[in-house]
Amino acid sequence: MTGGGLTRRGALLLAAGGLLQLSAPGAAPARGAGLDAAVAVPLAAPSQADRRSAETLLARYADAVLRRDAAALAATAVPAFRPGQAELLRRTAEVPLAAYHPRLTRLERSATGLTAEVQLDHRIAGYDHHPVTATRRFTFSDRDGQWLLAAEDPVGSALLWDLGTVRAVRGAHSLVLGLAAPADLAALSAAADSAVPAVSAVWGSSWADRLLLYAPGSLEQLSRLLDAAPGDYRGIAAVTTAASGAPKAAPADRILVNPEAYGELSDLGRQVVTSHEAVHVATRADTRPWTPLWLSEGVADWTAYLGTRRTTRQIAPELAADIAAGRLPAALPRDSDFATTADGLAQAYELAWFACTLVARRHGTRGLVALYRAVAATGSAEADREATVDRAMRRVLGTGLAAFTRDWRSALRQELG
Repeated sequence: MTGGGLTRRGALLLAAGGLLQLSAPGAAPARGAGLDAAVAVPLAAPSQADRRSAETLLARYADAVLRRDAAALAATAVPAFRPGQAELLRRTAEVPLAAYHPRLTRLERSATGLTAEVQLDHRIAGYDHHPVTATRRFTFSDRDGQWLLAAEDPVGSALLWDLGTVRAVRGAHSLVLGLAAPADLAALSAAADSAVPAVSAVWGSSWADRLLLYAPGSLEQLSRLLDAAPGDYRGIAAVTTAASGAPKAAPADRILVNPEAYGELSDLGRQVVTSHEAVHVATRADTRPWTPLWLSEGVADWTAYLGTRRTTRQIAPELAADIAAGRLPAALPRDSDFATTADGLAQAYELAWFACTLVARRHGTRGLVALYRAVAATGSAEADREATVDRAMRRVLGTGLAAFTRDWRSALRQELG
């Protein structure tokens, strides 16, 4: 949590600095100065028994949440914290939790009891293959020789239910969990249900054929879910991310919607955005760290715009204006061009869409899909990325990256110049 005042840790550090200055080496304490009162007595480290008790209590807490047992959950907390525990059950009542598991990573003694840092894992039933991990800080208080929970606070990114009561809307191919208005959640579910079969028609049905979407109620809430500054995602309508507990290289599997940017779009725009993000989920198995963003974002836009009957100038208005003004790009977009705060972000997406459109025009949908999968199969973490794309292009398209880039620039000039 940020703010204008000192954090508790900051205040403690300043206080410690003051004590060090008062007792600097070589300075003899004055008689009767009460030196003993100024020296903080170190707190004893938690015992193994304390750790076992904390782990047992956390396991009871998690089991009660998963079983939605209000009485059992209340029994883990001091009276003052029980309303907060009841609120947790209320906020998660519609969340289909398949797992809820705390892992104690650090335990310290404080002046009032114990403080624990916990990795809290959960999985959404039917959607999560890997746990979503959130860091929490729990406070334990001693009551008649028994440790009980006295507080729980998020550290870093928030969970959706930290921000309010979660509503769930289930569609034929989707689950939307959100804090937005019920009508907005239903509309998002409908867009997701339309996106899934359209995306499967291009990419096949080997993926899950369903979408998990989170719909926070504001940009500020989205930023808290992503542990990011609100300005980083102000103009981004949606983002697809991997579960935070998934392996490092795991591709994205859930869609987070920015209600402010998404709400400003037309019905067609919302459908295109939802379909675009659905492509990222569908292609997760064929997306690698060496897949260039111009290719992954380009195929997502190309798929999303299929069947919309939009012209190139309608899909790429910023790019058309640039080329009309004589600003023809020299190369395909770099990954850095797709940063959420990058200048020319719209042009980067339009350039990527046009590149994939060019492949599909000349080699068909199968050629574009084959190229995407060939890049995944051809590369490695150690290999040069451009060389990987070049090899994949030669194998699938019969032309190298340099020649393709020249053709792409020529097509841009011809079509939009």
